[in-house]
Amino acid sequence: MRGLVILSAALSAACLAERGPFTNRMAHSGTSYLARAARQPVNWQPWGRDAFALAARLDRPVLLYVGNDACRWCLETDRVIYTDPEIASLINGLFVPVRVDRDERPDVAQRYQAAVERLAGLHGWPLTVFLTSDGSPFFGGTYFPGDDPVTGRGMKQLLPEIAKRYRDQRPFIVQQAAVLRQFMLTSGGESRGVLRASLVRDGIAAVARDLDDAVTAGMTGNSVMHVAAVSLLLTEYARFRDTNALAVARRALDLMLDTANVAAGDDAPQLVRAALIGALAQGWVVTGDARYRDAGRALVRELARQLPDQTALTGDAVFADQQAFIVEHAMLAAAALGEPGEEARVRAVLDVLLQRSYARGWGVRHTVSRGQSQPGTTPPGLLQDQVQVAMACLAAHQLTADRRYLEIAIDLAAILEHSYADPLGGYYDAASGSAPVLGDRTKHVLDDVLPGANAATASFLARLSVVTEDRAYRRRAQATLESFAGGITHAGIRATSFLAAAHETLGNP
Repeated sequence: MRGLVILSAALSAACLAERGPFTNRMAHSGTSYLARAARQPVNWQPWGRDAFALAARLDRPVLLYVGNDACRWCLETDRVIYTDPEIASLINGLFVPVRVDRDERPDVAQRYQAAVERLAGLHGWPLTVFLTSDGSPFFGGTYFPGDDPVTGRGMKQLLPEIAKRYRDQRPFIVQQAAVLRQFMLTSGGESRGVLRASLVRDGIAAVARDLDDAVTAGMTGNSVMHVAAVSLLLTEYARFRDTNALAVARRALDLMLDTANVAAGDDAPQLVRAALIGALAQGWVVTGDARYRDAGRALVRELARQLPDQTALTGDAVFADQQAFIVEHAMLAAAALGEPGEEARVRAVLDVLLQRSYARGWGVRHTVSRGQSQPGTTPPGLLQDQVQVAMACLAAHQLTADRRYLEIAIDLAAILEHSYADPLGGYYDAASGSAPVLGDRTKHVLDDVLPGANAATASFLARLSVVTEDRAYRRRAQATLESFAGGITHAGIRATSFLAAAHETLGNP
């Protein structure tokens, strides 16, 4: 009976809300993933201060949902859960629902993914997190089914129960949420330590174990993180003739080829394809296996043909960090695989990206789309944007000796220090003076959709030190890694980019 009363109240509140300003606001979103949700019966709000002010005014918790187009379970959730009228009525009557595209706001995604790991021990997508009106999480998970009366973990069971807890146990929830929010500020593995050779060796052994387990489970075909692990182990073999590292790397790379069918053209996300091209080129150089060369050539040709369509900006938004990651890996792989035409084509994509996203002394913005103002007139992008574009510029300089690319990389290195550096160590995800909603800036080092931002920063600075012969950049790289070295021991495969950066910073530990 109590459940019927709650549902009735939810339906009534939803009706009242629909007559007011509380309606679905996804129609004019910046990405197609968000815009498609305008057809759903849920009153989705964009991430921003207005949504949290509305939650405070209505005295409701926020239901935060984070997903993207590349996530299969995100698409399934949209198909089954958020089209259900009963679930939509519960959400609209009891919560303020906020929807985020993981690619558009990776800072928000990383922040709350860390919270879900802490709350539920889960890592994955989508994210479904319940927040107080100041943005502090108090309950969450990844995918929840629509109806599960046996366990009570379906949305139809959870939504009324969470709303009731928020109403009846508010002091306890607020206290616990505040503790968790404080944890989120240092959730990227930040823990100082000494960057020792033994730490790197042990970390690489852990990456090899994790990758081997993923191969055994057949789960290595759709993750940049797994491809990066292959690259790290191939590097380990090339440096130290570690035959176990080579064996694990080859098993994983062979599985990726078998499952991705790269020569025929797969539907895998372009980030994974770009990373895989790099690993195939490296595999060809290290082993001489013509299968890796041929598959890499086919894939780089296909990817290079697709990229100009994206930079024409005739469709969805382009995100600078992802585009630069793709460009860097595709350029270097094309050069290694003997595809000069594709290398030039991809480098032209970088030139377009720089023209539309970068301004000297200001940095790189995150989202590039038709109709936006010129770079330098909007707030700068995230740490990941600056670093990935800088890495792509260093790659272009390496291949062409064009001083222009090096000057951009040096400028971005100065911007990192001025706008993103924490005097206590490491780099924040957002620039100073452009604090995100809720005022939280966080620091991340572990890998996820892209290499961990602080790990990538250390790699960039180490490479810049080699190119410029300025040892100050290497010292900054080592100081960055040592800001997180104490939290790496149990990170496993998610520490791959940290370990690769340590190799570059220390030389051959």
